[in-house]
This record gives sequence, C-alpha cells and structure tokens, in this order.
Amino acid sequence: MKLKKKKELMSWKETWNTNKRLLQLLYTQRPKMLGICILMDIWNALTPYVGIYLSALIIEELAGSRNPDTLLRLVLTTLFSAALIALAGAFLNRLQAVENAGFYYYSRKLLDDKLMDMDFCILDETETNSALTTILQNQGGGGWGMGRAFNLINDLISSLFSLFGGIALTVTLFTSRVPDSAGNMTFLNSPLFLLPLLAVMLAVIYLAPALSNKSDSYYAFNSGTHNLANRLFSHFGFLGYQNQLAADMRMYRQDIICEKYNSDKTSTFSSKGPFAGLARGPMGLYAAASAAVSGILTGVIYVFVCLKAWAGAFGIGMMTQYIGAITRFATGLSSLISVTGQIRINSTFLKQIFDFLDHPNIMYQGSLTIEKRNDRQYEIEFRDVSFRYPGSEQYALRHVNMKFRVGQRLAVVGPNGSGKTTFIKLLCRLYDPTEGTILLNGFDIRKYDYREYLSIFSVVFQDFALTDMPLGENVAAAGTYNRELAQSCLIKAGFESRLKELPKGMDTYLKKTLDEDGVDMSGGESQKIALARALYKDSPFIVLDEPTTALDPIAEAEIYSKFNEIIEDKTAIYISHRLSSCKFCDEILVFDKGGVVQQGSHEALVSDAAGKYHALWYAQAQYYAESNAAG
Repeated sequence: MKLKKKKELMSWKETWNTNKRLLQLLYTQRPKMLGICILMDIWNALTPYVGIYLSALIIEELAGSRNPDTLLRLVLTTLFSAALIALAGAFLNRLQAVENAGFYYYSRKLLDDKLMDMDFCILDETETNSALTTILQNQGGGGWGMGRAFNLINDLISSLFSLFGGIALTVTLFTSRVPDSAGNMTFLNSPLFLLPLLAVMLAVIYLAPALSNKSDSYYAFNSGTHNLANRLFSHFGFLGYQNQLAADMRMYRQDIICEKYNSDKTSTFSSKGPFAGLARGPMGLYAAASAAVSGILTGVIYVFVCLKAWAGAFGIGMMTQYIGAITRFATGLSSLISVTGQIRINSTFLKQIFDFLDHPNIMYQGSLTIEKRNDRQYEIEFRDVSFRYPGSEQYALRHVNMKFRVGQRLAVVGPNGSGKTTFIKLLCRLYDPTEGTILLNGFDIRKYDYREYLSIFSVVFQDFALTDMPLGENVAAAGTYNRELAQSCLIKAGFESRLKELPKGMDTYLKKTLDEDGVDMSGGESQKIALARALYKDSPFIVLDEPTTALDPIAEAEIYSKFNEIIEDKTAIYISHRLSSCKFCDEILVFDKGGVVQQGSHEALVSDAAGKYHALWYAQAQYYAESNAAG
C-alpha cells in the first residue's frame, strides 16, 4: 500500500477562520468551559516563573551576604507561594476537568442534532454516511477534529503566555554587561555577537517543531489509510465477541478469515506495513532531527549563560533564573511554532466537520398547519406520482394514481423491488416525488409544515430499532410518559403475557447493556413492542411494514383476529409478502415494476385470473396446500 508524502495545506487565513468559528461556537454554547480553560492555560504558563524567580533570589542570597532574616523571608515566601499556586491550580484543574468531561459528548451531540435535522433523502445517501464515518474515524483513530482543535487552542494560549513570562525574566540576560575587567570575554557585550546568537537560537527554536510537524504530517495526510485499517481491525478483530455470530464462526471456521487480516505483517500498522516503513524512513528521520536540534538549543543556552556568569555579568542566583527562564521561553516558542503547525494540519479535519454541519436541506419545509380533526377525516391522494432515487436513471415508481381515506385498511403487495417501500417513503415524505403530486385533503403535502406532517404517521419499519432503555420508554419514545397508556398499547399488541413475566414490568431494561437485570427480547417480542410504540403515538395513519414476520403462526393469527380492535379508527397501510394476511383489508394495491398494476378487494383481485395478484396468491397457496398434504 502506497502512502502519500504530502498534501495541500489550508491557507493561514482559512485556518484562522475555521478555528475562530470553533471559538465562537464555544463562546455562545459553552462559555464557562472556554473561560475556565483559558484561565487555566494562563495560570499554568505563568506560575512556574514565580518559582524560578524566588529560587534565584535564594541562591543569590546564599552566594552573597547570607543574611538569615532575608533567607527566612525568601524561603517562607517561596513555600507560601508554592502552596497557594498548588491549591489554586488544583481548584482550577477540578473546574476544568468537570467542564471538559462532557466535551466529547457535546461534539457528538452537534453531529447527532445535525442528523436529526437533516432531510432523510440526504441522510439516506451513501456520501452522507461516508462523510460522517470519516469524521468519526478521524476523531477516534488519529484524534483529529474538534477535540484536538480545542486542545491546540489551549496549548497556543499557554505557549504565548510562557513567552511573555520568559521575555520578562530573560531580557536582562542580554542587557547585563560583562565588566571591562573580564578582558577578552567582553566580546559577549558586542551586538555583532549577540545578534547572530539570537538569530541562531531563533532558527533552532523554529527548526525543532517544524521537523516534528513534518514527521506528524505523514499520519495526518494519510488519515484515509489509517481509517481503513481501523475499520478492518474493528471488524475482524472483534467478530468473536458478537454472540449472534458465534454459531457461524464455529460451523464455518470464520476465525480463519480473521486470522488472514489480523496476522498480516504487511498490513497498515504491522511491522512490515507502510507506516512502519515511514517510521524507519522520513518520519523517523524528521523526529530524530527534531530531538537533536532541541538538544543543540539546550546546549547553546547553557554555554551562553555560563560564559556570561563566568565573565562576571551576574551572580550564580541570576544564572539559575536565566537558565530556567530562557529554557521555558525556548520551550514556549518551540511549542508555539509546533502548535500553529498542528492547528493548520488539524484545520483540514475541523473543516470537514463544519462542512457536514453546514450541509443544506433541500426539501421545502412548508408552513401550512394540518387541521386537527376530531373525526380524523383525512384523505391522501397520489396524483400521477413518479420517483427515481438521486443519481439513478431508473424510476422506482411510475405514474402512481390512487386515493384513500382515514379508516380504510389498505394492503400493499408485490414482488421484491416492485416499489412498495418507495411508496411508503413518499407517503411519509421522507422523499419528495420526482414528478406528480401527493395531496392531503386536497393540498400538496409539501405545503404543510414538515414536522406536523410527519406527526400524523406512525410507522413500524421492517428494520425498526429499539433502544437499550426501559420497556416503557421504548413504547413512549420518551423519558416521561403515560404508564397506563403504554401498558394498554402493549396489551393491544399481544405483549400482555410477556409483560407479566418481566421482573420490573415497564421499568425492565431491554438487553443487559445498561442494567444487569435487563432482558433480551426475541424477534417476535421486539416486533410487538415496536407495534405498541406505533399505537402509543396515536397518529391517524399507521403504516406496518411486514409487522408479523418474526411472530409464530399462533401469535400472528391473534394479531390479525384483533386487527380492527388494535387499529381502531386509524387508517392502516399494511405491506406484506404473505397474501393470506391481506384478506381483512378493504383495499389492496398490487405493485409490479414500479407501478400499481391492480387495485381492489381481495375477492375481486383473486378472481381475476389474468391479474398479478391471482398469480401471486396461487403461487403461495400451492405451498400451503403441499405443506398441509405432507402433514
């Protein structure tokens, strides 16, 4: 696998604007966290200089007059200052830890809120999922993104104040003169010596972090390869921990597949992989050069300070101060250069997050209020509706015309790929038609307030999802709910006997992820809970996508026998492959190749020998007859 050697960096202007936006976001939404972190950065940057300064005074006094009273005062001041700094630092550190603890979840919530606000048609696109996955992989794998940006901004502030403190304590190092009695050592006073020395020190200070950033950039610019390796490891490295795969793993020895990926020495992070090659090559060389340059800088600082002290420019106490202060100054400047380089590299990943958050919705949201009718007399009409998915040239639906009113029982049947699921997505306005119009009570559904329109539908999707939270909260889809209503909905959905067995009733957690007393539900039980959730919402339209596929025949027959009682006065739209379950419906839509090819009652459709429904019905009835004969 070949890795990239370099990548175009963002401009400094764009880098500044991207990070400024993060600061503005934090200032408006988490001002307390931002303020505490800035205060902590300043505190950590400046307080070390207090110890350096007081220690220098003590050493100077010991090397000079050694006055006991002066020494006592300096020692007590040093101890008191150290205690005060430690106490205040611990207090600020605690405040910072509390605020920072939720930052990861804050950054995730920004993404989650965007997903909830995003048009479903955009959310359903592969590009959207790929963008989100990339952001999360960059964050979890290389640590790039919003969290690193905030930490780097903190490091930048700390570096700046370290520089200010270092300058304050080291300026006299260059202004203090070697006495004329030092002879040849007076060359240390000459600007012709000091200016080149400063130039060399600044060059070395710049070079060390620049080399380090160069080394780190190989990881950043190859984040795609890094992310792919993490995905492979996350998948093949943990297959054996998934209970639902345990049987197949043993029967088909799928651990051998895992072994192929987990033991490959040439894989991304293995000893013969591309990153190992870079570590032995340019990455390692740049990192080693950075460390060597840092060592040279330390040596230059010590030699210069010692020479001036030896020549008599200042005493041993000031020597201690200058070495400590100039070392921290150099560290601060080096950190500043390193941090600015890291900020520029990370800004590419930060921009990906903002681009995702800025992705515009394309569906018209509407403004009309849906009339709250006590009689629930709503009428839906599809008027010459056609639809094709974004990026596809083929139509999933073509020229669909039909209407139905609240209170009807409508079945939607047809072969796989005939357009049934697309029909439901358009009905619920998860997508808008490519051509034609869908009407609610005579008005184009696009004119209604989008959230209000969604509220009139309760849907049990075939791939429905339940959370690991308590049963009652799953039914209500809320933390606070009407317990009696939730229980009534579970009973209507056929869950009564199982509910009586649960150790904590409505408060029983689903699965053991969050509670060791949680209960794992079977597929059929989960389907009943999903149906109860749809009933709890109490919308005039209820859509059921294969609602009994996981139920046993007895439970399925029980649901069908009470179907009218369960649905009450709602309109039920029922998608199914089992045509025997469509008998109770008032109307049946037969889809084939993206269009409605038949519409009518079960009796009328099954009697049409030339129709699609007749062929589907007797194809299934044949297997039921053979099964009964065999029994």
